[in-house]
Formats: sequence, structure tokens, C-alpha cells
Amino acid sequence: MDIDNAPGLGEFLQTRRARVTPEQAGLPATTGRRRITGLRREEVALLAGVSIEYYRRLEQGKQHRPGPAVLEAVARVLRLDEDERRHLFELAKAPRDVAEPGTAPQRVLRPDVLRMLEIVDPCPAYVLSRANDLLAANTRGLRLLPGIEEWPGPRRNTARYTFLHPAARRLYGNWEDVAAATVAHLRAAAGRYPDAPDVTGVVGELIVKSEEFATLWQRYEVRNRTNGRKHFTHPATGTMMLSYEAYEVARTDGHRLIVYQAEPDSPDHDAMLLLGHADASCATGGQRPM
Repeated sequence: MDIDNAPGLGEFLQTRRARVTPEQAGLPATTGRRRITGLRREEVALLAGVSIEYYRRLEQGKQHRPGPAVLEAVARVLRLDEDERRHLFELAKAPRDVAEPGTAPQRVLRPDVLRMLEIVDPCPAYVLSRANDLLAANTRGLRLLPGIEEWPGPRRNTARYTFLHPAARRLYGNWEDVAAATVAHLRAAAGRYPDAPDVTGVVGELIVKSEEFATLWQRYEVRNRTNGRKHFTHPATGTMMLSYEAYEVARTDGHRLIVYQAEPDSPDHDAMLLLGHADASCATGGQRPM
């Protein structure tokens, strides 16, 4: 395999190299001014135990079949966390192990998955695609995102909502954190599903339409969103802090079931329950696909 078939590997390595200082890498202090604040290519090569030429070719997309031991060594030197390490291996692996370029997005959900949305009630829940398309939601799940119901089903996407819908900035008390995490998740999805039309489509749209998204995209942060907390200022329920868990749906191309919850008998839980009594115009109700 040629690394040219793994889009973004060189860019990813360069951005990770730039954030690691020689001191963090355990290199002795040097005198004089450095042209860059991060590690040089030759320093990464030295610390990873590969030749300078090998690492140069790796960043330039000319190195064939990097072995797992080399990737592990590079990940260690660049101080990659678990999500970033996984992303590195996703970028470098053979095309047969990832989604075929041009593969159409999978949108049909099994009845059992739709049923889960009602089983977890009164917790707000929805199912997202690999590109963050909103595929289905229970009543509270849809009402949790005020204004998204104004968009036609195929346009409902939580990344698009975060950056392009004016209600999102009022909704998320920690909008900057939500926005950064959204971009980092799309970066991970782009590595796992290179050239998938739904992923590249929403990324391309947001780069053009949102300067903030374009800036965050250039940072090349990578993070799989598996759990966390969000601060909501909801027009129907007021302020509430909800935690969420993301569960990968089996036998799909990256579908995730997202379930929100709050501590029982807490003000946040009471506010969450109010979503079931919000203005009916905020949702179509039920767990029907979008």
C-alpha cells in the first residue's frame, strides 16, 4: 500500500510533531534559536528508532506499508493519546479495511434500534450516522435540539446544527467545547471512512459556511465522542447539565446511539423531564426515522 492511499497521514504527523517540544520528548536542551517550536523530523526519527529518510518518506506519502511497530514508536514519540493513536492506524491501514471510496451512507435502522429509543425514555436519545446525520430520535431527543425540526430530515445533522443554526449558540452553555469536540469527532470519522461522501460532504459544507469550523478543522484535533457532559440553556426547560453516553450500533457503518441522563431527583433531572411537556411544535414525536 502506498501512503498516498491514506489521505491526511502526512498532515496529521506534521501537526502532532509541531506540538511536542524537545523538552517534552526528553531531548537535551540546545543553545541557540530553533526555527520551530516542535520536534524536527530528524528528532522524531531518532527517538522512534527509524532512519531520517524513512520518516521523511512517511510524512511525504512515499513510504510503503509502515509496520505496526513503527507506528507504535511514532505514536509514543508524538505523545498521541488513545484516540489519536487509533486515528494514526486508521490513516495508515489498507483500503480494504476501511469504507470503500464513494460508498453511500447507510440510513436505514433496524426495528430493534428504533425500539431502544423508547426503552430509554424519559432519557433524551437519538441515533447519529458516521457523519452526525440525525437518523432517528425519541420525543425528548428531538426536543433537546430546538429548531432542528425546522430542517427537512436529510438536512438534520448535529454538526451542521452546532455551527449553522443560531439556536445552537444559545442552547449550549459550553458552545466552544461542543464545537471543538464536534470537529475532532469528524476528523476521526474522516480517517476511519476516507472519501465517504456523507462525511466529506458535511465537512466541505462547514468549511465553506463557517469560519470557526474551518479554523478548528486546521488544528487537526482527533477525538471519538464516547461520553461527556453538556450544559444546556433550553428555551422550554431552562438551564440543565446532562451527561451523555455514545453506544456504537452493531452491523452499521458507524451509527451511534446517544443517550442523555441526569442525576435522579436533581433539578437537572426535573428540567430534562420537562422536555416531554414542551411545545409539541418542537417535535414530530415517537422514534420514527428522520
